[in-house]
Amino acid sequence: MRKYLLKMIKLRKQEGLNAVIAEIKVHSPRHGDMMRGRSVLDILKAYERCDVAGISYITEEKHFRGSFETFREICRNTDLPVLRKDFVTSVDEVERTAEADGSALLLIARVLGDRTAELVDVCHDHGIEALVEVHSRDDASIVIETGARLIGINNRDISRLELDDGSVEVTETIAPLLKTPALKVSESGISSLEHLARALKHADAVLVGTAFMLADDLEGKVREFVRGGGDA
Repeated sequence: MRKYLLKMIKLRKQEGLNAVIAEIKVHSPRHGDMMRGRSVLDILKAYERCDVAGISYITEEKHFRGSFETFREICRNTDLPVLRKDFVTSVDEVERTAEADGSALLLIARVLGDRTAELVDVCHDHGIEALVEVHSRDDASIVIETGARLIGINNRDISRLELDDGSVEVTETIAPLLKTPALKVSESGISSLEHLARALKHADAVLVGTAFMLADDLEGKVREFVRGGGDA
């Protein structure tokens, strides 16, 4: 049975935990190889042990060296909701995500423009959630009209392919503009508990990849984020 990200975010918050979507990132245009000899399934199981709200995986091949087959494998091997991240522009890719039992699909408002609402509807028709991503005021004006239940605020500029550091200030600026009942996810550029606290003042959840994948103690870092640095 497909798990839903929106429900898991709400559940983690009810449990007194921070709702963290943890990303398995194979390669970064900035940092290079992120796996460092580890397996995708080992990282997946570490994330599960930390009570994250969901898993994220980038399937884009050219810059992030993702693999749709790896996405499919992740979906098969976890009971957590799995978000597919890519530069999706077609109905076929929505259908493909649903067929792989993905739970949610990233839709980038800047990329899709006026087609954003259409693909949100297609996602819902196929039983998967759309996480509609914004980065600017212009993006925010697009997403409000889509009926999206999940909105991602990317603290980095996707046009720079993660070569910028990103700043939680983007979430602090954009979140108040999103006058909608949709849950908000602060994405990227969150590397410390200070960043986490600032993001969660304005968002319901965070999506973190690079900070976890680069940590000397991945599981310890994730647990610290989920539990807010305490022992809860």
